[in-house]
Amino acid sequence: MQTSQENKTRVFFPNLDGLRFFCFLSVFLYHSFATDYEAIRGTQLYYWVKYFLARNGNLGVNFFFVLSGFLITYLLLVEKDRFGNIKVGNFYVRRILRIWPLFYFCVFFGFVLFPQLKTMLGQTPNETAHVAYYLTFLNNFDFIKNGLPDASVLGILWSVAIEEQFYVFWPLLIYIIPFKYYKHLFLSIILLSFAFRYYHANDGLILEMHSLACISDMTIGALAALVIYRSKDFLAWVTNAPKWVWIVLYSLVFITYFFRQQIFYHGSFLLAFDRMFMAFLFAMVILEQNFAQHSLFKLSKYKLISKLGTYTYGLYCLHMIGILIVSKGLAKLGFNTTVYHVVFLEGILSFVLTILLAVLSYHFFESKFLKLKDRFARITKY
Repeated sequence: MQTSQENKTRVFFPNLDGLRFFCFLSVFLYHSFATDYEAIRGTQLYYWVKYFLARNGNLGVNFFFVLSGFLITYLLLVEKDRFGNIKVGNFYVRRILRIWPLFYFCVFFGFVLFPQLKTMLGQTPNETAHVAYYLTFLNNFDFIKNGLPDASVLGILWSVAIEEQFYVFWPLLIYIIPFKYYKHLFLSIILLSFAFRYYHANDGLILEMHSLACISDMTIGALAALVIYRSKDFLAWVTNAPKWVWIVLYSLVFITYFFRQQIFYHGSFLLAFDRMFMAFLFAMVILEQNFAQHSLFKLSKYKLISKLGTYTYGLYCLHMIGILIVSKGLAKLGFNTTVYHVVFLEGILSFVLTILLAVLSYHFFESKFLKLKDRFARITKY
C-alpha cells in the first residue's frame, strides 16, 4: 500500500553520504593493488600501501553495518513514534527496490558473464560458489563454507547478504516489542554476538562473516539511534561536547584502524571484543557528525565527497568489476610490471572506472527502481 505525500515525515542526516564514501574508499583500498610479481611485493612502497595503509580496509564494511543499524532503527523509531505503528510490508518493499536490482545484476555477472569472459580469454572457470545461496541472500554462509568465489564480484556480496538478513527481522522486532524493552533487547543481542565471537575466536571466516558475529555492529548502531532519540540528556551532551572530546574520538579511530592487529589480536577475549569496540567508535562518529555543534569538521561541507557518497551502493557492488577490467587490461598492455604501475596507474584507473560504473548504474538502472521507493515510505529523505 502506498503512502500519501502529505502524511510523510522528513528525516535528513546531511553528513551520512560522506561517511558512506569513506567506508567504500576503505574497502576499495583493501581490495586493490593485487600483483603476482614478487619484486613488486618486496618494495617498501608496496608494503606501506598494501600492508599498512590498506591493511584494515575491511573495517569499512563494519562501519557500513553500524551505519545501517543506526539509520534503519532511527527511521523505524520515528515512524513508530509518529504514526503509532510500522508498516513492515512497506519497509520490505523499500529494501527490495534499493537492494535487489543491483545485487542480482552482480549475481548474474558472477555466475553467467564472468565464466564466459574467462573462457574467451583462454582461462578455465573454476567457480566454487553455489548460486542457491546467492539467490536467497545466504551467500555469507557459502563464503564461510567454500571460501573465496572465483568471480571476485561475488566475493564482496557477503556483506549485502548480512544486511538483507538484518532487514528481514529487525522491523519485526521494532514493530512487536514495546519501546521500553528496546534497550534490553539491543544489549542482549550485542552480548549474544560477543559470546558467539568468543566461542569462534580462532575461526577467521566465521568471526568476520557469520551473521551472528556481525549483528552486534548493526545493533550498536541501533542502540546509538535509540539513545540519541530517546534521551534528551545524551543528545544535549553530544550536541554541546567540546572539541577535545572529538579529538580523542578520532585519535582512537585512527589508532585502532591502523594498529588493530597489535591491539586486539591477542587471545579470544580481545578478538571477540575487537568488533564491539570498533562499532562503538563508529557509532560515536555517526552521532558526532549528525548532532555535535563543535565538530572538527562536517563532511556535508565537502560537496564532491557527499555527492560520491550517494553512489556508494553501486561503488561497493561494482568496484571489483572495475578493478578486474583495469588490472586485466593493463596486464595485456604490459603496464603491471612495476610498483608504480600497480599502486598508482592501476589504483587510480580502477577508482575512476568504478565511479563511472556506479554513476551509470545509478542513473540508468537503479534510479528506475528508486523512483518507486518513496511511494512506500512514511519517512523520507535522509
